[in-house]
Amino acid sequence: MKQHFDILIHAPRQQVWSTMLEAPTYEQWTSAFCEGSHYKGSWDEGATIRFFDPAGHGMVSEIAEHRPAEFVSIRHLGFIQDGKDDTTSEAVRAWAPSYENYTFTDEAGGTRVKVEMDAFEGYEAMMAKTWPRALEALKALCEQPR
Repeated sequence: MKQHFDILIHAPRQQVWSTMLEAPTYEQWTSAFCEGSHYKGSWDEGATIRFFDPAGHGMVSEIAEHRPAEFVSIRHLGFIQDGKDDTTSEAVRAWAPSYENYTFTDEAGGTRVKVEMDAFEGYEAMMAKTWPRALEALKALCEQPR
């Protein structure tokens, strides 16, 4: 099952893309999921990227595809627990790999951001509640006067 979320942001595509992916604004809009969320790694295609909560737990992923200011595909490969990557346990094999895709398109003088992700069993309701809040936070960051 896939989950879909989108928002229209009144800002140029390049600005929305960089605000979504670059620190410190990444940490600001993703605080809707978990205060203190951050990543280590690169958004370059083929690169490994790790997403963390403040306790150091999270997900190990790779960038499956990246066309700057157009499309990003994140391939989630496993969990990070106690500083170690888990990509082989039975729990991880039940869902990995899973994908989270971001598409950026020009619309109505702004940018439409579309999020499509494979649903994680047991997390669908949380994502349905949290992604809209996160996208509203991204919108506020992008639309604030510079």
